[in-house]
Amino acid sequence: MTDALQDLAAHIEAKRPSDVISTDIAFGELTVTISLSSAPEFIEFLRDDESCKFSTVVDITAIDWPQRPARFDMVWMFLSMYRNQRIRVKAAVREDEMVPSLVDVHPSANWFEREIFDMFGILFTGHPDLRRILTDYGFRGYPLRKDFPTTGYVEMRYDEVLKRCVYEPVKLTQDYRQFDFLSPWEGAQYVLPGDEKPAAK
Repeated sequence: MTDALQDLAAHIEAKRPSDVISTDIAFGELTVTISLSSAPEFIEFLRDDESCKFSTVVDITAIDWPQRPARFDMVWMFLSMYRNQRIRVKAAVREDEMVPSLVDVHPSANWFEREIFDMFGILFTGHPDLRRILTDYGFRGYPLRKDFPTTGYVEMRYDEVLKRCVYEPVKLTQDYRQFDFLSPWEGAQYVLPGDEKPAAK
């Protein structure tokens, strides 16, 4: 299998040298890193080339790296049922950068791209209907960014008086608790090594 993936990587690099930044084989999968601007043409090549024929979109997602200047990685995953192979394509994206939509190349990319917009806030150029798909229209923030608070910004509840859902700022019903991670054997007559409670101050 590794030989076939190496041959595929060599073929792709030879055919699209200006698009490919690097290739890597790990855990039985080929990952190709490309420049973002070449994504639609490169993925169209993967679909149409006789040695590739990656005609099925398995998944499209993103990864947030807040410490990097190019904050996100766009990740496209494809399957070739003709060649019985999979490929992962990656491209780095800055926070202020727009990603070319793949809807014209793979119509099934539509909802994947909407989900990425909804969860990460990445914008796609040329998308026919780029709007939220999992969260509400008035939702604030992007839940899969690593700087999004675990509690969110607002909470929703049904108001019996108004007979509708209302949004309110998040109110925690209790303070964050301090957990005692020492021995659970509080009533035991013996103490395991390392479980001694510190003396009260």
